Amino acid sequence: MSESRPPFPPFTRATAIQKVRGAEDGWNTCNPERVSLAYTPDSRWRNRNEFVVGRAEIVSLLTRKWARELDYRLIKELWAFNDNKIAVRFAYEWHDDSGQWFRSYGNENWQFDAAGLMEVRHACINDLPIKETDRKYYWDRSGPRPADHPSLSDLGL
Repeated sequence: MSESRPPFPPFTRATAIQKVRGAEDGWNTCNPERVSLAYTPDSRWRNRNEFVVGRAEIVSLLTRKWARELDYRLIKELWAFNDNKIAVRFAYEWHDDSGQWFRSYGNENWQFDAAGLMEVRHACINDLPIKETDRKYYWDRSGPRPADHPSLSDLGL
């Protein structure tokens, strides 16, 4: 049985938003193995200054990421879409092991195969140190961002 991950391209505005929220919910689990299943077995990434190919390398990158980026909470927002491509902007908050908080901002360009798996991901990310009192993301880490939590646009980010 072949793998698939609906919704499938070509995307409409509604299905692109669904795909973005699904990705956000997956990444907020901080479970590298689970997240990797949304990508093709030979998916190609550029994440900051790292280039990875395939699920094993994706799992390795995400394992290192979430060992360093503690109490990670992410919000993604659709920027644009076309056929099998989606562009998103995102911001996430986290702290390091010394307790310094950060808000990381970025953009991603995604390309999907016909089965709805992401085959290409390009991510540009910048980290901004913030005070803990400047945090904007507060929800229970045991689940996804609540539906009534403000979006990036609502938060002025």
